[in-house]
Amino acid sequence: MASAINKITFSPAWHDRIKKSGVIATIVLDDPDAAVPLANALCDGGVDCIELTLRTEGALEALRRMSSEVPRALVGAGTVLTPQQVHACVAAGAKFGVSPGTNPRVVQEAQDAGWSFAPGVCTPSDVERALELSCTLLKFFPCEPCGGLPYLRSMAAPFTHLGVQFVPLGGIDERNAASYLGDPLVPAIGGSWLAPKQLIEQRDWNAITTRARAIRELIDRTRGGNS
Repeated sequence: MASAINKITFSPAWHDRIKKSGVIATIVLDDPDAAVPLANALCDGGVDCIELTLRTEGALEALRRMSSEVPRALVGAGTVLTPQQVHACVAAGAKFGVSPGTNPRVVQEAQDAGWSFAPGVCTPSDVERALELSCTLLKFFPCEPCGGLPYLRSMAAPFTHLGVQFVPLGGIDERNAASYLGDPLVPAIGGSWLAPKQLIEQRDWNAITTRARAIRELIDRTRGGNS
């Protein structure tokens, strides 16, 4: 397996950017017109890494607008489930992709396209499958329902010598984020609470900036400002 993971499947520059951020805002967006003000609201609060999920009809257009009009944000695509979506996301300007599980065809398509990709895992078998595909930055989903940080540590233990790291998502918010942020297995957490549907629909950008600023301050306190 060691030789299988020598291939770089996630840009070191983007990995460092995500680690420095400490959080990836995970967004479900129905209206592409909200994409740019939403991204700016998050960036104004200190959250500049965004995962826009492909769960709505307007997601790709929103992804295109965020990527082209908010250059200070590192914008990626989530819920990437098919090889065709890989190419659509690359064309829309997404810098990285994330999936809820590990689909070898999707991972291979991303690698062939030179596109940074983090597949999802929730069992040791999932981790082995991802490592065989040369992936070492993985999404841990659904995090809290699977057992949270204690489970993640146990699941990851046989693989830590291979440099594997995890972005946990699912059930994390400002109340439990600090415990994850303090663990070396976790370069960043996924933050779906930062921009919930209601605040987006209300166009309450100030409230979203406030939430982003709160997690930014928590990350800086937890990591001593060296995230």
